[in-house]
Amino acid sequence: MTEFRTVRATPLSAEEAWRRVTDWPRHGAGVPFTTVRSDGRTVVARTGAGRFGFDDVMDLVRHEPPDGGRPGICRLVKRGPLVTGWAEIEVRPHPRGGAVVRWREDLRIGPLPALLDRPTAWCGRLLFRRTLRTLLR
Repeated sequence: MTEFRTVRATPLSAEEAWRRVTDWPRHGAGVPFTTVRSDGRTVVARTGAGRFGFDDVMDLVRHEPPDGGRPGICRLVKRGPLVTGWAEIEVRPHPRGGAVVRWREDLRIGPLPALLDRPTAWCGRLLFRRTLRTLLR
């Protein structure tokens, strides 16, 4: 598995930042060729074009919005046939206003050898940095 993380400060309130980063269908706007749907317990990110693509299936195992200065924490466990691992999103109020969003992810892409973990982490960091930027606009 390969872990990566990204952090982004925003002038948005913690509550608004949380609303945006847990609006699962909006995640597709930051990831090329991806659509995302959710039934509230499972999130499925479909990446590809037409019949050619794959599903990143994730179970939402923790979903605690920020409340009264307490950070919001969301944990997803990936259980797709191609992508496994987990993701955690934390949104906390910043002492000087706004919020800080931390995204940690540990993933494994099935057929890729461990030798490619570092490039996978680098790509993941870039992709999710862009996704956070898009979600928090």
